[in-house]
Parts: sequence; C-alpha cells; structure tokens
Amino acid sequence: MSIKAILTDIEGTTSSIDFVHQTLFPYAKLHLRHFLRAEARRPEVAAQIHAVALEEGRALTLEDAADVLDRWMAEDRKATPLKALQGMVWAEGYAAGELIGHVYPDTPVALRRWHNEGLQLYVYSSGSVEAQQLIFGHTEYGDLTPLFTGYFDTRIGAKREPAAYHAILENIGLRGEEVLFLSDIGEELDAAREAGLATTQLLRDAKARPFPHHPAARDFSAVRLV
Repeated sequence: MSIKAILTDIEGTTSSIDFVHQTLFPYAKLHLRHFLRAEARRPEVAAQIHAVALEEGRALTLEDAADVLDRWMAEDRKATPLKALQGMVWAEGYAAGELIGHVYPDTPVALRRWHNEGLQLYVYSSGSVEAQQLIFGHTEYGDLTPLFTGYFDTRIGAKREPAAYHAILENIGLRGEEVLFLSDIGEELDAAREAGLATTQLLRDAKARPFPHHPAARDFSAVRLV
C-alpha cells in the first residue's frame, strides 16, 4: 500500500536541535518568570499554572510555579503545562521579531513537493502544537503552516509509546502502512513501527546513532516513500 501521509518530528528532523536548545529554551528561561507575573490573570495562562500545581501535587504561589518551571526546564521535562507556557512566551518573541523559526534548507523544498504530490503532512513533537506552528509559521523561507494538515503533541501520548501512534492513526483515519514517520530518535521510530507505521530515521548530525531495522536518510531529499 502506498504512503498517503507523512508524520514528522521537529528537532533533528525538520529543524536543528541546536535551535531548540540554544535559542528557544534559553529565550523561554529568560522571559518566563516575567511573562507569568505580567499575564497570570489571562485564563489560558492561569489554567497552565493550575496544571503545574496539579502535577506537583501541592498548592503553589506564582513564584513557586515559576521555580517549578525553572526546575522542569533544567530537567528537560516533557510536561504539557511547561510546553504550553513556553509556547506562549515564544509567541511573543516571534511577534516581536526576536525569534525566527529554524528549518533545514531541504525541509521547505521537500514539504512543498510532498504537499504538491497530494500527501497529507502532519507534525508530532514534544513541543506544544502552538510552538510547532510558530516554528513553521516564522521561517526564513516563509510561512510553511499551510502545507500541514494537522499537528500533534504530548496530549496525544508519549512519543516512545506505541499507543500514541495508534491514537494518531485513529485521528487521521489512515492505516499504519499508509503513514511514514520521520524522526532522528530510534526509540520513537521503534514505537511507531510497533504501531504499524513505516519509518525513516534522519541522521543529520554526524554523531547520530543509527538504529537497526529503520531506513536512514541524511536529509529529506534522501527519504524514500516506497
């Protein structure tokens, strides 16, 4: 059965890991506490602060919540409220022109080609859906978001668990063999394959460790759909 959709990771796949870890994360760390103080009354911000308290299992003041978020950032926790709040901070940075979403030069070329060929394109990243849309909406190659049919984050499930990929397949209405998952992380690829998806590992970094049983590509131009 032919591939009808591509599901792609972001870090190390469409975009540089360094951009996330050396640009986005430091920006969020620098601005998050001030953002919370300024915007805590906004319902969507208040809801995420409450979610932080629930995950910690204790009542938190605003400063307590900021301290917890600082710790989670240091631990690189994939906590949904952290990702949501980081996305809100980044939104302000993109709007101010202080951030530009990074994608590899071959990424927009391949995405546009696949889109023109009629493939459905989806993103699955540990970053929030909002953060994903910001990266692709503010690249030096223009706004790439119209190329995508949908986005998934940790609310659909953990990226190293097959159940998340089963949930994605149910959401998009396709069978596993009709969807190609692209990622640089072997454990994610293993989970996707267990759920029945086709897989390809991106090895953009010279230090990347190839995982057995998955086709590999150095960039999107080498990704094969058959």
